[in-house]
Amino acid sequence: MRKRDNYYFETFVELVDYSCKAADLLHQIITEYDAGQIKVKMEEMHAIEHRADMARHKMMGKLLKEFITPIDREDIMAMADSIDTLTDSIEDVLMRMYMYNIREVTEYAENLSEIIQKCCYLLKEAFIELPNFRKSKKLHDLIVEINRFEEQGDALYTEAVRELYLSNKHHKDIVAWDNTYHYLEKCCDMCEDVADVIENIIMKNT
Repeated sequence: MRKRDNYYFETFVELVDYSCKAADLLHQIITEYDAGQIKVKMEEMHAIEHRADMARHKMMGKLLKEFITPIDREDIMAMADSIDTLTDSIEDVLMRMYMYNIREVTEYAENLSEIIQKCCYLLKEAFIELPNFRKSKKLHDLIVEINRFEEQGDALYTEAVRELYLSNKHHKDIVAWDNTYHYLEKCCDMCEDVADVIENIIMKNT
């Protein structure tokens, strides 16, 4: 593959690496939770999201000027958008924790953040492998593994919300955690959405 063609595949890896950084930070925040540091951590998270946006804008600028691309222009845009939404979704979790003034975290939140982290790193592996999508046997296995983790995330979310409504928590805490769990589960869904875009590209081009 020509160096010029590699640019888009390399940029996908760069973009999903920002998702990994955001997932790492979220998992660290949740497992070492300090409510007093959330505002500072939000700024750290936003800096990651902003750098991801800049990388995406740069790629889109290049895409607008090129007539020939290694895969369809629409697929490149769909891929960039899906990764961008994933990174945004991870930032959204932290924003909710700040907005709802979460004072302490749950084991469900820790487990969900770990799934998000694992999925992001599996996506990174998939994007590293993507230039070889016509011959790769590894890509299919990575997508299956991401789907498996997403199903685990769905099951965890169901149990987390059930336990929440069976508890004697104050109604404000129930609302806060119901929404926070929803956004954590949304991140798992977004990981699967990115994997689906990868799968669609493979199907269209092989």
